Amino acid sequence: MHITEWVQTIVWIALVLVLGVVEVFTLDFIFIMLAAGAAGGLIAALVGAPWWLSTIIAAVLALVLLSLVRPRVLAALGRGADPRRTGMEGLVGMPGTVAVAFTTTAPGQVRLANGETWSARIDAAAPDRTPPLGTGVVVESIEGSTAVVRIQQKAAQ
Repeated sequence: MHITEWVQTIVWIALVLVLGVVEVFTLDFIFIMLAAGAAGGLIAALVGAPWWLSTIIAAVLALVLLSLVRPRVLAALGRGADPRRTGMEGLVGMPGTVAVAFTTTAPGQVRLANGETWSARIDAAAPDRTPPLGTGVVVESIEGSTAVVRIQQKAAQ
């Protein structure tokens, strides 16, 4: 090996190590793909490829990994979306019970499964507009600070 080949090998090794360390701190799966591309350049340099060819190999390999492998890794890890609904969206579908009776002129209140008490009104399509205390309900939507609920159907016995 000539001195230029040694320098090229050391540069590729340093690049692989630096990109690997950056990946450890970012955990974005970007720098690990770049490090793998640099490892491809290192292998090309070790088998005797000139610097320009090993650079092209490293760049092409990194681009292929970034465009094909990274999205699949992120999807497999479930990254990019939190499966838990939160805030108002997290209340939709939540069960609860009538805590303050509904009347024909005033909304009632419901205690939800998460322990919160909300002002509520019965969904317009519901036939029973005045359910008694303790009746099971399910949140259909949130309108301002009011939960729109439907009466929960009792299971057949």
